[in-house]
Amino acid sequence: MSTPPAAIAVEGLVKTFGSTRALDGVDLEVPPGSVLGLLGPNGSGKTTLVRVLTTLSLPDAGRARVLGHDVVAEPSAVRRRIGLAGQFSAVDDHLTGFENLDMAGRLCHLDRATAARRAQELLERFGLAEAAHRVAKGYSGGMRRRLDLAASLVARPEVLFLDEPTTGLDPRSRLDLWSVIRDLVRDGTTLLLTTQYLEEADQLGDVIVVLDRGQVIARGSAPALKGQVGGDVVTARLVDPADAERALAALGPIGVATPQYDEEEREVRVPVGSAGPGALLEAVRRLDQDEVALADIALRRPSLDDVFLALTGHVASDESTDAGKSRRRRRARARAKAQP
Repeated sequence: MSTPPAAIAVEGLVKTFGSTRALDGVDLEVPPGSVLGLLGPNGSGKTTLVRVLTTLSLPDAGRARVLGHDVVAEPSAVRRRIGLAGQFSAVDDHLTGFENLDMAGRLCHLDRATAARRAQELLERFGLAEAAHRVAKGYSGGMRRRLDLAASLVARPEVLFLDEPTTGLDPRSRLDLWSVIRDLVRDGTTLLLTTQYLEEADQLGDVIVVLDRGQVIARGSAPALKGQVGGDVVTARLVDPADAERALAALGPIGVATPQYDEEEREVRVPVGSAGPGALLEAVRRLDQDEVALADIALRRPSLDDVFLALTGHVASDESTDAGKSRRRRRARARAKAQP
């Protein structure tokens, strides 16, 4: 028996915008019925890759196939078999929930009766039946995102691309959408999910690919990637960021990998393997000896954030992400309070 083709196969993909290489030789493969979590900050190339795979953008080099169909040579065949929920909602504010889904069905060439039936099925599945005949303008952010995802499923796609589907949602809405995504996977849908949220990739991805500056810098399951950090992690948050160099030097000898410093959080992180509480005690002793003032210090299991920091030297969120915006607001408030 022949092996079925990969749901998504990418080989040496390159995409440039002027002097910027948004994709720089990307290779990846997604088996049918699985979830690939594509992780990286803004500017890492996630959305550009999704645009190429969904035939919205042409690559400059390399090759990409979806269910065996080349995205450049066979774009129509690809489009017939995929769904896409992009970063920004495609919901029409002036139509009701039902009308949005019914219109999506007609655009997918479903007959009138089938489109209406499919719209009703999806409204019930996504918990929107009671709001079916309300205009989408009055929907909450979570409801709009669910409606947008429902629209991408009208034609029953075999492969679904979700580009940062939970960005901007409150924690409850995010959990609700995760539940919907898990249901899709149980039904056999193949998913490529891009996200800036490390926890989201951890929760949903069978395999995680980490992108940074257009290149794949790591891939594997969440446990395997966490294993690269090396056991437990000591985190020391500093009172004074001017102490960062001394803290890094003090904690270097207790680590199994090079300590990293997060400037925004004023936090030194050092992987300590299986040393456990002994490493924490030694860290406290060394920092006290070097007169490094601490706001907090802890021993914990590694997270995907630790993986990203170890691989790239910076945190997964940048100044354009939700976390970055929150930090900017905090700094602005602090500056305002400091002014006479």
